[in-house]
Amino acid sequence: MAKKEIDGEGLDIPNRIKALPVRRTGPIVAAVIVALFAAMLIQGLVTNERLDWPTVWKYLFNENVLNGVRYTLELTVISMVVAIILSVILAVMRKSINPVLRGVSWFFIWFFRGTPVYTQLVFWGLFSVLVPKLSLGIPFTDVSFWSIDSSVVVTAFNAAWIGLALNEAAYLSEIVRAGLEAVDSGQTEAAEALGMGRTLIMRRIILPQAMRIIIPPTGNETIGMLKSTSLVLAVPFTYELQFATNAIANRLYKPIPLLLVACIWYLFITSVMMVLQARLEKHFGKGFDARPVGTKGKQPPYDPPYPGRSDGEQRDDVAKLNQATFTGLNA
Repeated sequence: MAKKEIDGEGLDIPNRIKALPVRRTGPIVAAVIVALFAAMLIQGLVTNERLDWPTVWKYLFNENVLNGVRYTLELTVISMVVAIILSVILAVMRKSINPVLRGVSWFFIWFFRGTPVYTQLVFWGLFSVLVPKLSLGIPFTDVSFWSIDSSVVVTAFNAAWIGLALNEAAYLSEIVRAGLEAVDSGQTEAAEALGMGRTLIMRRIILPQAMRIIIPPTGNETIGMLKSTSLVLAVPFTYELQFATNAIANRLYKPIPLLLVACIWYLFITSVMMVLQARLEKHFGKGFDARPVGTKGKQPPYDPPYPGRSDGEQRDDVAKLNQATFTGLNA
């Protein structure tokens, strides 16, 4: 009954206006048009015999295709892990007070962002030709304590993930640097006032707060890395998903169905990555989301007179009023 009196319902109000909801025909018409085009697209994909869906389902779980999916995931995961570690190091070097570290970081980013990833992969594929042996000895002399044939260490698979990781680290380092610079400098000053060292401040104060900004573009870069694995043919590495489906297509003379097989697998893996990205964003976004306070729907007169949040109230009520009494002087 009290709620009706607050809202004005059941009261005899003269010349009361009965407001009607505004008719929004535009969004409804747009939704109908979009749904119609979507239905036409789906109908065309399902009924088009040239897509050869029976062949798609036949080779979707083919042994060679699954092997290609495995190698694609391995390349993506290894490359991104190495790239993330390098990007954090490069970003910290860019912010270092040491000019040599800043210069090395700048040159690395400049070189790997300035050259195409395909060209870099070709060079890594020719690494054993450029550097026949890897050795450990006294610099600038012919004294060598240990050496090994570079082709044994830098195999096609290793050359593929090294090339992808180094190229990606140059891009991720700028993302990490932007995230670090987005953290208020007062955080560092407060940590220094507590006697914390630079390494501890970076690890415990700056990076956890910067992750909220770093995660979304890093998720995009991870998805881009998944698709960039199709370029490792330049090494050459011939076991990833795109090459596996192309090999089957060349044998069957049916390129379109096998392209659809590759698309389905890429879309599936990308969807899983997007879910993981959303969970990471939610985890590192804790404490930054707005949480209104007060009691939903409560307007004067209050019952009780000065409501705080009781045990049964929700934490995210949007119409909640927070009342507090302050005593003393205002600064």
